Amino acid sequence: MTTKTTYKDTGVDIDTANEFVERIKPLIKTTARKEVVSGIGGFGGLFHLNPINYKNPLLVSSTDGVGTKLRIAQLLDKHDTIGIDLVAMSVNDVVVQGAEPLFFLDYLATGKIELGKSVKIIEGITEGCRQAGCTLLGGETAEMPGFYKHGEYDLAGFCVGMVEMDKLINGSTVSVNDRIIGLASSGLHSNGFSLARKVLLEKGNLSVNDKVPGLSKTIGLEMLEPTRIYVKPLLNLFKSFNVKGLVHITGGGFYDNIPRIIPQSCRAIINKSSWEISPIFNVIREIGDIEEKEMFRVFNMGIGMMIIISEKECDEVLSRLEVLGEKAYQIGFIEKKEDKQKQVIITEG
Repeated sequence: MTTKTTYKDTGVDIDTANEFVERIKPLIKTTARKEVVSGIGGFGGLFHLNPINYKNPLLVSSTDGVGTKLRIAQLLDKHDTIGIDLVAMSVNDVVVQGAEPLFFLDYLATGKIELGKSVKIIEGITEGCRQAGCTLLGGETAEMPGFYKHGEYDLAGFCVGMVEMDKLINGSTVSVNDRIIGLASSGLHSNGFSLARKVLLEKGNLSVNDKVPGLSKTIGLEMLEPTRIYVKPLLNLFKSFNVKGLVHITGGGFYDNIPRIIPQSCRAIINKSSWEISPIFNVIREIGDIEEKEMFRVFNMGIGMMIIISEKECDEVLSRLEVLGEKAYQIGFIEKKEDKQKQVIITEG
C-alpha cells in the first residue's frame, strides 16, 4: 500500500502556522486603536474611518522592506528588533506628508516557520507600531520550502495614514531663508547595508561579533540598531507649527532625498559641522576608503529626518523638540538656486 502524501511532507506545516497566529494575537492586541473593527485571523482587517471626524481626508500609503539588514539579523540570530525597522521605513514615509499613520500590514516569507524566531519578528513589528501609534491590522506569513534556504526569511510592510487635504505637507511653500532642522538618527537605520556589509565584513574582514575602536558595541549590534521612528514628535509639531517640508533620509542619502521636497527654484545648504556624525559612518568611510560625497549619497550620516521651517519659528521648534526628547540641530537653510546650480550643497559651515 502506498503512503499518502500530505502538505506537511513538502515542508509546509499548517498546524504550526495556526499555532503561530494564536501566539501573536496577544501581541497584536497591544497595538489596537479604537477604530479597529476586526480581530486578527479574518480574510481582511477592518478599520472604521469615521467621516464625522474629518473634513476633507486624504489617505497616504507607503510600502517598504528592510533590505539586506535582514542578513545581519540572521548572522546574529537576533530577530526581535528587525520588525521595528520594517514599521519605521513605512511610517516615517507617511508622516513626512503630514499624515498620521493609522494601520500597518506585514508580510513574512520564510522556508519554514520557526515559532520562536517568527514570534520575535512580530514582537519587533508590534513594538514599532506602538512607537508609531498605529495598529497592526493584519498580515501574511508565507511558508515557502525550497524557495528560501533554512533560516532565511524576508519582510515587507505596508502602511496607511490620513491627513486633512489642507494640512498636506508637500514642500510647495518652502522658500528662501527657511531653516533646516535635522533630527538625529540611531545609526545606519535601514539603508546602505549592501555597501556597509561589503566594507565591514568583506573588505575589513570583520565578523559581526568584532569590536573596533570608536564603537561602543560589536559591529553586528551597531549595524542592527533599530531605525528611529519620528512619528510622535512630528505629529506634536504639526499641532503648533507650520512645517513646510519634511525629508526622510533613506536610500539616496542627502543628495537624492532633499530635492524630492524643495522647489526647483531653491537649493539646500547643509552645514556638515553642525551635528556629530555617528561613529559607525566614520568607521565605514575609513575602512572602505569611501569619498565623502558617496557617504552622503548612501547613508543618513547621523541625520534621519529633516524639518524645513520658517526662520522665525526655528528656535521655538528646536526648543519643543528638546522637550520631546529629540536630538535636534539647525543644520542648514534654503537659498535661491541659480541656473545650473545643484539643489544640495554640503559645506564645512
